[in-house]
Amino acid sequence: MSIADERYVLLTTLRKDGSPVSTPVWIAPLTGRDVCFTTSGDAGKVKRINRTPRVTLQPCDMRGRLEPNSVVVGGSARVVTGSDFAPVEKAVAKKYGIQYRLVVWSGVLTSVFKRTKTADAGIIITLD
Repeated sequence: MSIADERYVLLTTLRKDGSPVSTPVWIAPLTGRDVCFTTSGDAGKVKRINRTPRVTLQPCDMRGRLEPNSVVVGGSARVVTGSDFAPVEKAVAKKYGIQYRLVVWSGVLTSVFKRTKTADAGIIITLD
C-alpha cells in the first residue's frame, strides 16, 4: 500500500529551531512520486514548508494517532496557489468526494461569518 492510499497521514514539518510539528492531513495521489493536500495559505505548516521543505509522512488516524508498525516516508514539499492549486484540489476532491465538498462548504460559511480563509493553497510533496 502506498502512502497516497492512506486516508490520513501525519505530516511532520520543522520549526525554525528544528523542532518537529506534526499535523494529521488528508493525502491524495497526484502524479508519479507526488502526493498532495489542501490547506489555508496562512496555516503554520505553509510557513514552515516555505522555510524548510523537508517533511515526513506516516499513516495515522484522524486525530493523528500513528498506525502500529507504520513506515515513515520522507519527501520534499512545496506550496502552490492560484492556477497551480487546481490540480491539487481536483485530486483531493476525487479521493474524498462528498466529504471534501462538505468541508469546503462549511469552510466557506465559516469564512463569511468569522472572516477566516478557506483552503486556498495546496501542498505537493515529492516522495523520496
